[in-house]
Amino acid sequence: MDPAPRLRSDLVARAIIRQSAMDGRMAVMARKGDPDAGGILVVLNGRGGLGVVLSQTRTQDGESAWLRATGPTPLTETEVQDYVARQLRYDPDLWVLEIDAADFSPPFQAILL
Repeated sequence: MDPAPRLRSDLVARAIIRQSAMDGRMAVMARKGDPDAGGILVVLNGRGGLGVVLSQTRTQDGESAWLRATGPTPLTETEVQDYVARQLRYDPDLWVLEIDAADFSPPFQAILL
Protein backbone atom coordinates (compact mmCIF):
# COMPACT_ATOMS: atom_id res chain seq x y z
CA MET A 1 0.00 0.00 0.00
CA ASP A 2 1.37 3.42 -0.95
CA PRO A 3 1.74 5.86 1.94
CA ALA A 4 -0.49 8.92 1.96
CA PRO A 5 1.17 11.96 0.41
CA ARG A 6 2.84 14.32 2.84
CA LEU A 7 1.70 17.90 3.11
CA ARG A 8 4.21 20.70 3.52
CA SER A 9 5.08 21.25 7.17
CA ASP A 10 4.18 24.94 7.10
CA LEU A 11 0.67 24.09 5.84
CA VAL A 12 0.14 21.47 8.53
CA ALA A 13 1.40 23.80 11.28
CA ARG A 14 -0.84 26.67 10.15
CA ALA A 15 -3.84 24.34 9.89
CA ILE A 16 -3.27 23.14 13.47
CA ILE A 17 -3.07 26.74 14.73
CA ARG A 18 -6.25 27.61 12.81
CA GLN A 19 -8.14 24.54 14.09
CA SER A 20 -7.08 25.41 17.64
CA ALA A 21 -8.47 28.93 17.28
CA MET A 22 -11.73 27.55 15.87
CA ASP A 23 -11.95 25.30 18.94
CA GLY A 24 -11.46 28.37 21.18
CA ARG A 25 -8.01 27.38 22.35
CA MET A 26 -4.99 29.62 22.60
CA ALA A 27 -2.26 28.39 20.25
CA VAL A 28 1.09 29.81 19.24
CA MET A 29 3.76 28.86 16.78
CA ALA A 30 6.70 28.86 19.19
CA ARG A 31 9.24 27.94 16.51
CA LYS A 32 9.20 27.73 12.74
CA GLY A 33 11.11 24.90 11.16
CA ASP A 34 11.78 23.80 7.61
CA PRO A 35 8.70 24.83 5.58
CA ASP A 36 8.76 21.77 3.35
CA ALA A 37 9.76 18.79 5.43
CA GLY A 38 10.37 19.81 9.05
CA GLY A 39 8.84 17.60 11.70
CA ILE A 40 6.24 19.07 14.05
CA LEU A 41 6.08 18.89 17.83
CA VAL A 42 2.80 19.93 19.46
CA VAL A 43 3.03 20.88 23.13
CA LEU A 44 -0.34 20.48 24.85
CA ASN A 45 -0.28 22.66 27.96
CA GLY A 46 -2.69 21.53 30.64
CA ARG A 47 -3.57 22.86 34.07
CA GLY A 48 -1.11 23.20 36.90
CA GLY A 49 1.90 23.76 34.66
CA LEU A 50 1.78 20.24 33.23
CA GLY A 51 2.08 19.30 29.58
CA VAL A 52 2.59 16.58 27.01
CA VAL A 53 4.34 16.62 23.65
CA LEU A 54 2.91 15.05 20.52
CA SER A 55 5.26 14.16 17.68
CA GLN A 56 4.40 13.41 14.07
CA THR A 57 4.73 9.82 12.94
CA ARG A 58 3.13 7.37 10.52
CA THR A 59 0.98 4.28 11.07
CA GLN A 60 2.03 0.92 9.63
CA ASP A 61 -0.21 1.74 6.65
CA GLY A 62 1.56 5.05 6.07
CA GLU A 63 -1.21 7.29 7.43
CA SER A 64 -0.28 10.45 9.28
CA ALA A 65 -0.48 9.96 13.04
CA TRP A 66 0.73 11.46 16.32
CA LEU A 67 2.70 9.84 19.10
CA ARG A 68 2.59 10.98 22.72
CA ALA A 69 6.35 11.46 22.65
CA THR A 70 6.75 12.30 26.33
CA GLY A 71 4.89 9.20 27.49
CA PRO A 72 1.56 8.58 29.20
CA THR A 73 2.14 10.83 32.21
CA PRO A 74 2.08 14.65 31.85
CA LEU A 75 5.37 16.37 32.61
CA THR A 76 6.21 19.65 34.33
CA GLU A 77 6.75 22.71 32.16
CA THR A 78 10.51 22.45 32.72
CA GLU A 79 10.56 18.78 31.71
CA VAL A 80 8.54 19.58 28.56
CA GLN A 81 10.89 22.41 27.61
CA ASP A 82 13.93 20.18 28.26
CA TYR A 83 12.42 17.50 25.99
CA VAL A 84 11.78 20.03 23.21
CA ALA A 85 15.33 21.41 23.54
CA ARG A 86 16.80 17.89 23.23
CA GLN A 87 14.74 17.22 20.10
CA LEU A 88 15.86 20.50 18.55
CA ARG A 89 19.50 19.52 19.09
CA TYR A 90 18.85 16.36 17.03
CA ASP A 91 16.65 18.04 14.42
CA PRO A 92 17.00 21.83 14.01
CA ASP A 93 14.29 21.80 11.30
CA LEU A 94 11.48 21.06 13.79
CA TRP A 95 8.38 23.19 14.18
CA VAL A 96 7.12 23.68 17.75
CA LEU A 97 3.47 24.58 18.39
CA GLU A 98 2.05 25.25 21.85
CA ILE A 99 -1.66 24.81 22.53
CA ASP A 100 -3.74 25.25 25.69
CA ALA A 101 -5.37 21.87 26.31
CA ALA A 102 -6.69 21.33 29.82
CA ASP A 103 -7.53 17.69 29.00
CA PHE A 104 -4.32 17.10 26.98
CA SER A 105 -6.33 16.31 23.85
CA PRO A 106 -5.39 17.82 20.49
CA PRO A 107 -7.86 20.31 18.97
CA PHE A 108 -7.33 18.76 15.56
CA GLN A 109 -8.27 15.43 14.03
CA ALA A 110 -5.50 13.01 14.83
CA ILE A 111 -4.73 9.34 15.03
CA LEU A 112 -2.99 8.98 18.39
CA LEU A 113 -0.61 6.07 18.86
